[in-house]
Amino acid sequence: MPLTEPHDARFSEEEPVVAAHDAGEAWDARDPDAADGETDAGADDEATGWAVPEPEPTLPEPVRQRIVTLTAAVLPGLPADEVPVPLRRVAKFAPNRRARLGAPAIATQLTADPLFRQRVTARVLADAGDLGAAVVEGTAPAAADPVEVAALAYLARPRGWRELIEASGAAVRAEADSAVVAELVREAEQRATRAEHDRAVARVEAEKLRDELARVREELGQLREEARQLTRTLRETQARERKATEMLATERGRAARAAADVDAELRRARARLAEAEAAAGVARTSAKEARSVDDAKLWLLLETIGQAAVGLRRELALDPVDRLPADFVADAFADQSTTTWAGAAARARDTDDPARLDQLLALPKAHLVVDGYNVTKRGFGEMSLEQQRKRLISGLGGIAAQTGDEVTVVFDGAERIHGLPPAPRGVRVLFSRKGETADELIRRLVRAEPAGRPVVVVSSDREVADGVRRHGAYPLGADSLLRRLARS
Repeated sequence: MPLTEPHDARFSEEEPVVAAHDAGEAWDARDPDAADGETDAGADDEATGWAVPEPEPTLPEPVRQRIVTLTAAVLPGLPADEVPVPLRRVAKFAPNRRARLGAPAIATQLTADPLFRQRVTARVLADAGDLGAAVVEGTAPAAADPVEVAALAYLARPRGWRELIEASGAAVRAEADSAVVAELVREAEQRATRAEHDRAVARVEAEKLRDELARVREELGQLREEARQLTRTLRETQARERKATEMLATERGRAARAAADVDAELRRARARLAEAEAAAGVARTSAKEARSVDDAKLWLLLETIGQAAVGLRRELALDPVDRLPADFVADAFADQSTTTWAGAAARARDTDDPARLDQLLALPKAHLVVDGYNVTKRGFGEMSLEQQRKRLISGLGGIAAQTGDEVTVVFDGAERIHGLPPAPRGVRVLFSRKGETADELIRRLVRAEPAGRPVVVVSSDREVADGVRRHGAYPLGADSLLRRLARS
């Protein structure tokens, strides 16, 4: 191919460029500057006497690239006035960009400007050394790179330079063909290797498939045997099902007969029940008459005891009392003996059932003692202490009014709280003194009561409950009083 790239129409093979000043192709045979014997131009035009230059040879692509690379390498070393105007900008490019971006301009200038080519050739031959000298003489070492020889021959253009380029092209083509052949051989070897590998893989897969086929056949035999066993099992199951159906029909008949017998027995039982109810009615009537007689006897006994008590009170000259034992504890706050009276433990009970509160309050002259803050903080602790006290005291007033019992509520406090509203009738409000807790005050109130009087202490504190139980009181949990207040 020509030195310039095919896209440059000015230097294509169809329109070769006439190198007006080419030292190797002197188009004017009479030019004194033309080299003697170094031109292989065509025959002179008989009419004009002018020498007609031959067209540029077709350069192999590696040769063209090498020529551009050599020119680009020496381009910055030329004086500025010797560098053609189109290449002055290219000469400023970086070395790695000069040959790549300036290739079209360099090829065009080498073809069109023989003087520029001579200047470039002089520097290239100087850099080439012995190889450049051999090419100028028209010979090329056998071991030399044919591409390098062709590039130097194109630039220097000695005798036979076209033959050198053609030989270089043939060598390049031979190398390309050798490379193609080597690539084909390598591809063939690779295909052969892959084929051998594929055959080996196929053999392995065939072995696996044979093993798998044998395993499948074995499994198929096992499945057939299992199918035969399942068929036998199914037949046996169907036979058992028919037998069970027959037995079920028999049992249903028996069940129907048994149900008839049960219905008859039920009718007889209902008849006996009616007779028993009639007898029970007669017995209830008799019991009612007997209970009326017992009530009459009991009334007569109580009346006798009452008259005896009136006589005893008159005999002992006991005046009516206006102060109760708890009043003395509230007033004096004096330490009392911790001795337990005889028989006091007999009043203790182990139960803490909240339902017993109403039963205990129904006892004659019962005394209800309440651990104030223990109840309020459990039932309505979200309120302030003042609201807790007011709510509990007002609820206890309702209980005192309903039952007529004595009610005492005890709060912790070093001194009485000022501004407390008056307590409802029948409710006593006490505050423990400094250095004393409400628990201790409750125990002293229980110890002050006479033996035999029912005393009910409401507190969820285990120590309080255990302490008052030892003195014969009935301890109950705070929940029993809270439910009683909620019911009120």
